[in-house]
Amino acid sequence: MTAGEVPEEYLEGYARLLREVAETGRRLDRDELEARRALGERAAESGFGLRAVVRAYLTRTREQWPPTAGRTPDQVLAAVEQAVDAVAEGYERAQRMAIRQEEAVRREFVDDLLHGRSDLGRLAARAERFGLRFSRAHSVAVAEGPDAIEDGDAISRTVENSLTARFTDRRILVASKDGRLVCVAPGEQKDVLHHFAKQAHAAADDILVAVGRPHPGAGGVVHSYEEALGALSLAERMGMEGPVLYAADLLVFPVLGRDRQALEDLVRSALGPLEEARGGAGPLVETLRAYFDAGCVSAEAARRLNLSVRALTYRLERIHRLTGADPSDPLRRYTLQTAVIGARMLDWPSKEI
Repeated sequence: MTAGEVPEEYLEGYARLLREVAETGRRLDRDELEARRALGERAAESGFGLRAVVRAYLTRTREQWPPTAGRTPDQVLAAVEQAVDAVAEGYERAQRMAIRQEEAVRREFVDDLLHGRSDLGRLAARAERFGLRFSRAHSVAVAEGPDAIEDGDAISRTVENSLTARFTDRRILVASKDGRLVCVAPGEQKDVLHHFAKQAHAAADDILVAVGRPHPGAGGVVHSYEEALGALSLAERMGMEGPVLYAADLLVFPVLGRDRQALEDLVRSALGPLEEARGGAGPLVETLRAYFDAGCVSAEAARRLNLSVRALTYRLERIHRLTGADPSDPLRRYTLQTAVIGARMLDWPSKEI
């Protein structure tokens, strides 16, 4: 080891350059600069810190300061500047390459993990590198905005840096996937996913976050991810507002959607008579939706629809007459409310069923 504990091989030929510059006053040529860059790359690849490498060059400069440099100190210092700058450039070039390679490995792992395409044993071994242990259950949160979110952009950097700073001892994976930002965390650590959602909303407007339920194993990560995507798709179809949707709270929707024929029959039977109303079924279905969303409180439903309470009451009576079901009757209300949910899922009456 030599100057600054950096091996001699990374300073190869430097003392000779100093002597030649002191004697001739010349600057380093292109080949000499590229050689310094190559040495900087090798130092980075070998794990030496940039400060240690620069310190080694400055130490060697002090130790080998040419005796004739008293006449040309400016030329020698200019050469030192050139050499150190070239070494640093090569070092940074190696770091950028390492980061790109790491990002590529990470993207490949995330793709394999969320699509379930890899052998589970191999996937589990790779997961350790990214802080995941499939022996425990994991939940997946997915953030989606009007614009695509990519690795390294402002949103992903802000969210990941915040999570890393706050949960330094947690096993968390944050990455972009198909224009969305994904967070994989142990299922019992709900505070991590809550913070992820909070930071995503703070980073950009109109971000919606969906959280899948916790499931065990590598396949459980895929399951939770698909649940989160399903919640986002459902929110788009049904006009749900966030800022956070939990798949566990939306289980009724996939249950209803499993038998489309039965759902269509329910909508036609319970709400079909509303098509006889002046203006069609749309306004009355919207009235029922607002009424149920307001907890069957007429004043609140009227406010949401920009109607008077009297006008709302008239619409509810009209619905009662057409369908034979009273929205205020607890026994009949369940059928109407389920049918309204089905209508939203089927986009009825905008689309025929």
